Amino acid sequence: MAIKKKSKAGNYLVIVLMIVGGIAVSIPFIWMISSSFKPESEVLAIPPTIFPENPTLDNYINLFTNMNFTVYLRNTLIIVFFSFIGLLFNAMAGYGFAKYEFKGREKVFYLVLATMMIPGQVTMIPVYLLLNEMGLTNTMTGIILPGLAVAFSIFLFRQFMTTIPNDLIEAARLDGAGEFYIFFKLVMPIAKPIFAVQGILTFIAGWNSFLWPLIIANDESLYTLSVGLSLLQGQYANNFALQMAGAAFMVVPIIIIFSFFQKYIVEGFTMSGIK
Repeated sequence: MAIKKKSKAGNYLVIVLMIVGGIAVSIPFIWMISSSFKPESEVLAIPPTIFPENPTLDNYINLFTNMNFTVYLRNTLIIVFFSFIGLLFNAMAGYGFAKYEFKGREKVFYLVLATMMIPGQVTMIPVYLLLNEMGLTNTMTGIILPGLAVAFSIFLFRQFMTTIPNDLIEAARLDGAGEFYIFFKLVMPIAKPIFAVQGILTFIAGWNSFLWPLIIANDESLYTLSVGLSLLQGQYANNFALQMAGAAFMVVPIIIIFSFFQKYIVEGFTMSGIK
């Protein structure tokens, strides 16, 4: 009985600590969202208020009427869309490494893995010079193209697809199914967990794209939401309510998507490591 009481007390303590920690972590996000609905004068009020006394949507309206956030949002959604097309290419590459036998397969795969060890900042200058020679700097194509192939994504797809039985694929081939039919109708439904986790990671990466668009583009009409938020912080450094609105618009969609699909992230990573 004493052991059970100690166990229950320990569980209650863990729950209390988790609740306190969750509240502490949530306070900055609550403050950010709350401040985005406050007038500028209320954000700096002393004593501060957690919830707005005079809620307003003016900050969000200003973002899309005076700050070109409509353009930034359009560019970001374009990048996200093509990132998902790149995700499909990465899945095909992972499937090829997992299920096709060809000369030099392992060496090429190890070469792909080796690129994961190189920081992205190191390759930015060579990639920029290549795109400049192709005339793709300051274009949406130049922003999108380098992100279509992702070594980490290929690695995860390959690891997951090695778990698919070869007999299943061979049976489909014996029934006369083509390679594209097998991939889209057989492999993709089985690989839903890894597609889910990679879809979430792809969305987050595309939505938060900042450094590369800032480097490759010098035209404001090609900037993304992250770049626009950086400009907002520079041009309206004293307007904290407007900055909170921009930050909330960037962060809230990611929080919503992550909260709904976080179980797929754990499941996808777990199943990718099984052989």
